[in-house]
Amino acid sequence: AMAGAPALKPLVAVGQVTSTPDKELNFAACAGLVREAARRGACLVFLPEGFDYIGSDTAQTLSLAEGLDGDLVGRYAELARDCGVWLSLGGFHERGRDWPTTQRIYNCHALLDPAGHLVATYRKTHLCDVELEGRVTMKESSFTNPGTEIVAPVSTPAGKLGLSICYDLRFPEISLALRRAGAEILTYPSAFTVPTGSAHWEVLLRARAIESQCYVVAAAQTGKNHERRTSYGHALVVDPWGAVVAQCHEGPGLCYAEIDLDYLHRIRQEIPVHGHRRPDLYGTVAATGLAPAP
Repeated sequence: AMAGAPALKPLVAVGQVTSTPDKELNFAACAGLVREAARRGACLVFLPEGFDYIGSDTAQTLSLAEGLDGDLVGRYAELARDCGVWLSLGGFHERGRDWPTTQRIYNCHALLDPAGHLVATYRKTHLCDVELEGRVTMKESSFTNPGTEIVAPVSTPAGKLGLSICYDLRFPEISLALRRAGAEILTYPSAFTVPTGSAHWEVLLRARAIESQCYVVAAAQTGKNHERRTSYGHALVVDPWGAVVAQCHEGPGLCYAEIDLDYLHRIRQEIPVHGHRRPDLYGTVAATGLAPAP
């Protein structure tokens, strides 16, 4: 770089896909997006919840699940190595070690580094059990085990990344706990339904960014996943001021955003909400086992 030239800010790519029960087609689609993002210079690529597949019923969902040591994660590890990128695999249907006894899976957000190493796994702690009369019925807890811990933010070339999944977005406590532990980017890979997405998606993502003063990255499912399910889409990135700085249009694709940590730290300095909290009045939001950032 020339002397005095501004340093390039890290670029992240956010994926929007239409997963179906066909795992091979889904992998081909996601791999194509990852390769495209790598060509554009992204250091970190985000894929949504259900990137591996979205089953048409509970029996199919359970039958298609794999372990983290299985073929699919191995192929994504190879893809990360080939492309030299970090990969946020935003919601993997994981057969855990307790599968033989529980016959239930975990909704697992897996983070791979450019060497293909699995550097973090977060299992969704808030399961989506909702019933909008005549519109949407979901009972994730009927076949999924809830995760038992919030995972410490991970240092990446774009910043310290805090992992969540979809329905976790409705619980500000998890974002505040991750912020206290040092997060600079919060990620909510999702498969929002159309009724809930059109009402709540953007406003919740922007709220999480504003209150935590973090970048918020939300990869998304879009369109018709199978005959009984359509996803909202609108994958986006919000900056720490609450502005939407990137967003996907309809259909599969990518959006890109630069992560400006100098800007993030300036906002935190100008409006120091973190230091203004009143734990003497309402306690401290902190995750079990996570130390506060220095």
